[in-house]
Amino acid sequence: MADYVNNGSVPGDDEGRETFGEYIREALITVAAVLAFTTLVLFIAGAPPLEAYYHIFKGSLGSWVKFTHVIKAWIPLTLCSCGLLYTFRIGLWNIGVEGQVVMGAVFTTYILRLGVESPFPIAYLFFSFLAGIAGGGLWALCAGYLKTKGGVHEIFAGLGLNFVAQGIVLWLIFGPWKRPGIASMSGTETFPQEMWLPYISSLRLSPAGLALAVTALILTAAMLRYTRVGLYLKAIGNNPNSSYLFGLKPGRYMLIAMIFAGGFAGLAGSMQVAGVYHRLIPAISSNYGYLALLVVMLANFNVWTAPLVAFFFACLNVGSIQLPMMLQLDSSLSGVIQGILVLATLAVHTWRKRYRAKGVIRS
Repeated sequence: MADYVNNGSVPGDDEGRETFGEYIREALITVAAVLAFTTLVLFIAGAPPLEAYYHIFKGSLGSWVKFTHVIKAWIPLTLCSCGLLYTFRIGLWNIGVEGQVVMGAVFTTYILRLGVESPFPIAYLFFSFLAGIAGGGLWALCAGYLKTKGGVHEIFAGLGLNFVAQGIVLWLIFGPWKRPGIASMSGTETFPQEMWLPYISSLRLSPAGLALAVTALILTAAMLRYTRVGLYLKAIGNNPNSSYLFGLKPGRYMLIAMIFAGGFAGLAGSMQVAGVYHRLIPAISSNYGYLALLVVMLANFNVWTAPLVAFFFACLNVGSIQLPMMLQLDSSLSGVIQGILVLATLAVHTWRKRYRAKGVIRS
């Protein structure tokens, strides 16, 4: 178990022992594969590849305002990725992270609604973030309980709870929390500006939100690398049966991992409500939960690589908005590029494992 402290691999993942040179080589091969396949897709779509890449870059990093849009997407994506690192560490596929973001947003909205007429809106804003963490954590705990006590696989439990969470949001928006005199897909009534997360007016970016994301990264890295909880999650993830010999209870630590994951996802939901939309909308999660799953896998389950991959996806999401305006392409092309990125990465991983098994690549 001592070796775990010095590596950042996912349970059972041999890539955690690769050298830095092997990691760089794999990254370069992946980038080359992505560029090749993406260029082919752009040719098929009738778009000049270089021009498309230029507009994606310009649309995401072409100005400070566009850069802040990228950061606003990066913050919740990074928070969700931090949470998923806990569950992947112990070997759980927390597909329910999307619903945990949604329930964090619901709990946050509930507290903010209580404070609309309060003379102390900042206090309610603070407690709304705690409520968001609690909402996401409780929703994740439901999936964990079904896994450990009911024998329901976490993938099926998570997917089911995602649908329930989305149903709750729609019921609230069109029911108890509907806008005065009208129920609309635009969401609930916008909160007073006093209850928004403080932001820089010229950039519309919240320093507090950015600080939360950075703090989450540091906390996650420290928890997984230097604490007993991180060590136990790794040990159980490697071999749940043998962990009993060390007096560990896998079910208990699975619930702990789910609570951490749900808490970070719920915090992302709070950011969406208080820092971005300033109300509850049907698509409050913006699919960041599902996207975070890809981020963590493409980052090879490494804490410090995950924010870089998250930044790339945030740039892709924001920059792809330029494609329909400049090249008359559908912005959904960014989803195709993301899918190609995942497939290329998986293909490179498979190639490495196959050749390692043959002894071609030294491990």
